[in-house]
Amino acid sequence: MMDRIICKYTQGNPGPLLICLAGIHGNEHAGITALKRLDSMLLREREKNPGFVFSGTLVGLIGNIQAVEKKTRFLDSDLNRIFINEIVNEVINIESEQLTGEKRELKELLDSINQIILDANPSKIILLDIHTTSAEGGLFAIPSDDPESINLALALHAPVIKGFIKGLKGTTLHYFSNNQVANQRKVIPIVFEAGQHLDPLSINRCISAIINCLRTMECVKAKDVENHHDEILIGFSKGLPKLTKLVDRYKIDPDENFEMKPGFINFQKIKKNQVLAINKHGEILSCFDGYILMPLYQKKGEDGFFIVAEDN
Repeated sequence: MMDRIICKYTQGNPGPLLICLAGIHGNEHAGITALKRLDSMLLREREKNPGFVFSGTLVGLIGNIQAVEKKTRFLDSDLNRIFINEIVNEVINIESEQLTGEKRELKELLDSINQIILDANPSKIILLDIHTTSAEGGLFAIPSDDPESINLALALHAPVIKGFIKGLKGTTLHYFSNNQVANQRKVIPIVFEAGQHLDPLSINRCISAIINCLRTMECVKAKDVENHHDEILIGFSKGLPKLTKLVDRYKIDPDENFEMKPGFINFQKIKKNQVLAINKHGEILSCFDGYILMPLYQKKGEDGFFIVAEDN
C-alpha cells in the first residue's frame, strides 16, 4: 500500500502549517502529482537560491489510499461525505485493522493529521483540500465562513463560491470548520477545484494554488514566487464570475437512474426551467437562473449538479 504522506517540507523555522489533501476521491490524481512535483521544486529552490527561507511546514497527504490505488472515486462510500461527528466518534477509538473501506481511511487520515499538528506545533493551521471535476471548464475555490479562509480563496485568483458550508454536510470543509483537532487546535479549511480530472493543466493549476497559499500564509516571501503562478490562475479564470453563492444542489436518490444531459461545463449559464438531466421519472429542470457547477459525468457520486448565482 502506498504511503499516505506525499511530501513534507520544512527548514525547521517556526511558522504556520499547510496541510494539502489530494485524492480524497480516488479518481482525482492531479493534486497527488502536483504535490510530488512541488516537493522536488522546493528542494531545487534551496539549491539554486541560497537565500530562500521557508517558515513553517508543508505536508501533502493522500486522502483515500485504497480508492486511489483502484482509480475509483470511492469503495463503499464517498469519503468526502462521511466527515460527520457521529461517524468520526465511531471510528476514532477503533483499531484500523477492524475497519474497512472509507471508515478506515477516515480514521487513518485524521490520525495522521493530528500527529502532523503535534509534531509541527505551528502558529496556525490551514487545510487545503484539492479536487478536480468530471466536467470541463472552470477552476474555483470554496472557503468556509472564516475571514482568513475567504482571504485565502480570493488570493487564488479563482472564482469564490460561498454557501457550501451550509449546503453540503460531511465534507472536510464542514468538519474542520466546526471541530478542533490535536490539542484543541483550530483548522482553517479551504477547497480548491483545479479543473477537469484528466486535463494535464489541472496539475499546473494545483501547483500554482499551493504556492499562492504558501505566499499568502507567509511561509515563503513574495519575492521568491514567480509571477507565472498568478498568471496561470488568472488566465484560466478569465471571464468567470468572481464571487458567487450556492443556490441549489441536486442530490441523487438511489436507483433513480440519473443521467446528466451532455455538454454542460462548469460556470455555463443556465436558465430557470432549462432541462439539465433526466431520470426514470422524466426531465430534471433548473429551479434557478445562474451558473451550473460540477455537472456529474462519472458513474459514482451523489451530487447531480450545483447551481450558483452571482453574489453582489
